Amino acid sequence: MARYATTDIHGCLLSLRHLLEEKIKLKPQDELYVLGDYVNKGPDSRGVLDYLMQLHQRGYQIVCLRGNHDHDLLRAAQGEITLTWGSVDDYRLTLDSFGVERPEDIPERYLRWINDLPYQFDIPGFMLVHAGYDFRQPPAEMRQQWHTMLNIKEFVFDASRTGGRRVVHGHVPTPTSEVEAQVKAQKGSIGLDTGCVYRHNPELHHLAALDLDANKLYLQPNIEPDYPIGMRY
Repeated sequence: MARYATTDIHGCLLSLRHLLEEKIKLKPQDELYVLGDYVNKGPDSRGVLDYLMQLHQRGYQIVCLRGNHDHDLLRAAQGEITLTWGSVDDYRLTLDSFGVERPEDIPERYLRWINDLPYQFDIPGFMLVHAGYDFRQPPAEMRQQWHTMLNIKEFVFDASRTGGRRVVHGHVPTPTSEVEAQVKAQKGSIGLDTGCVYRHNPELHHLAALDLDANKLYLQPNIEPDYPIGMRY
């Protein structure tokens, strides 16, 4: 049995399937932790949700966390008018994958699934979260700050606030070489978002999975069909 973490799929279904089925060869007895951002930006948001839901139905041990893009999609479906989409193409790609014209028309089963996603999850040795924590706060308080857990971009890891556990998160696209260095050094906090959706960016365009026990990083290049997205920044 192995434990894996991955994150920030952003509609890249083919890349996700190849990572799990061909690279790490996920088995039903393994544990898979997906740290959020299943939707938006990429070509097949609905397909990613369907695939993850089917893995669970087939008996795979999978825990999915909430990401900021998942949270924003849920808010949009509830009529939140202040939602900011990355671009018109992003908006259309996401809604087209669900076969709808408006976020409010996304089928209810997807919205229920997103609504039930936890913000964080603890396993022996690790704290898992989408973006991170504000380590300036006392432990009990930092673990109640839902907005921070979804959105924080920078933080200074403090092992005294984690009970000795390491933090694994996503959210901030990071060059693959930097993530490889974090894993090799066994940092107390590891960011696994290698920007898979940014298919034109040579420093990114990978989906990463970390074997938490073997401390081994797997990198799957983006293999999606063409879709309209530019280089990051």
